[in-house]
Amino acid sequence: MGVQERQQLWGGETAKAVENFQVSGTPIRLEIVHWLGRIKAAAARVNADLGLLDPDLAERIAEAADRVAAGEFDDQFPVDAFQTGSGTSSNMNANEVIAALAGDAVHPNDHVNMGQSSNDVFPSAVHLAALEECTRGLLPALEQLEASFARKAEEFKDIVKAGRTHLMDAVPVTLGQEFSGYAAQIRLGARRVRNAVPQVAQIPLGGTATGSGLNTHPEFAERVRRRLSESTGLDIRPPEDPFESNGNRDALVELSGALKVIAVSVTKIANDLALMGSGPRAGIGELLLPELQKGSSIMPGKVNPVIPEVVMQVGAQVIGNDTAITIAGSQGNFELNVRVPLIARNLLDSIQLLTAKSRLFAEKCVDGIEPNLEGLQRSAELTLAVATALNPYIGYDRATEIVKAAADSGRPLREVALEHGVEEEILDKALDLRRIAAGSQAQD
Repeated sequence: MGVQERQQLWGGETAKAVENFQVSGTPIRLEIVHWLGRIKAAAARVNADLGLLDPDLAERIAEAADRVAAGEFDDQFPVDAFQTGSGTSSNMNANEVIAALAGDAVHPNDHVNMGQSSNDVFPSAVHLAALEECTRGLLPALEQLEASFARKAEEFKDIVKAGRTHLMDAVPVTLGQEFSGYAAQIRLGARRVRNAVPQVAQIPLGGTATGSGLNTHPEFAERVRRRLSESTGLDIRPPEDPFESNGNRDALVELSGALKVIAVSVTKIANDLALMGSGPRAGIGELLLPELQKGSSIMPGKVNPVIPEVVMQVGAQVIGNDTAITIAGSQGNFELNVRVPLIARNLLDSIQLLTAKSRLFAEKCVDGIEPNLEGLQRSAELTLAVATALNPYIGYDRATEIVKAAADSGRPLREVALEHGVEEEILDKALDLRRIAAGSQAQD
């Protein structure tokens, strides 16, 4: 049955929400819808096990909720992403759709929502959507990107180039050292996400309206968590304190902060790669980035760093998302945060963007980077900062005089140093570029 032919399954509360919240034109993310389905399927079966719900009715509810979780009825969830701050409208939307699918005598609130409140079930669905997307999407993508940088670090380990600080020439490094640093940034970013995930895995289910657990069986939440963990393989945990878990969304703010750090890291890395690949003749010209498409509609042969540019745009968006999440996280009052839909929208957007960006960056940029050996050698040999290696032998002030004379005359540093009386043996030892890059400049 096509979407146009399908019967509308939602009821009056959903219709009111659709009318009231005509804001972005974008419904809540389907990952949340699917987790609402999983939670309500598990809840129905647990309530039957506890003797609170007729087994036949419970199984009809559970089977309907399973179909929602599988994405069969995605078109039945039209409520805007910007809605009432607890997510009540989307919870009611799920209750109404599942009740309609389950058939006769099934009530959206009394049966589908049994043992739950929007205040605990909607944020639980958001937490679990974020947990799943990080575990199965983002972290593997970051591992792929880290591995790409690590391979290039090994490939480039013996290629010496000029270091740069303040955008000015600095002592030589190897290209491999730079790429090793990039790999470490991604590795540390993934570690930050892993450190945040255990808190995200703590869901408020069972707290109902305020954290007190009113109208739910004392075993309900633990049994639902166990069912969900067994069916998905995710490590779903109880809250350390039910009132903390109901009253704020700090775990999601923490995860967003980790995502922001990754955004900052990849922005810096992408900017470095674009600069090193600039040119090819009038720029730095140390890297050859993959040529993916025409870079100009008017300048023949121009190639742009399109993937680094995309990465930097994603970074800006994720940083912006985090700012909104930070503000939203601070705006709960007493027993409930009332900006959950905003947090959910931006957090899942950030996770998806960083996941796609990481794979794109690895496959379409980093894996295909080649060194421009001529440009790298030129930068390594031209930097006057190699005179730093002379400090232990002739002192800072004398080395400064040599650098100034070389800069003013445009002559090679070695030639000027010889004129200033530095022995050739010292120059051979001190100005070995590979030795400088390795950091082993000890004098005899």
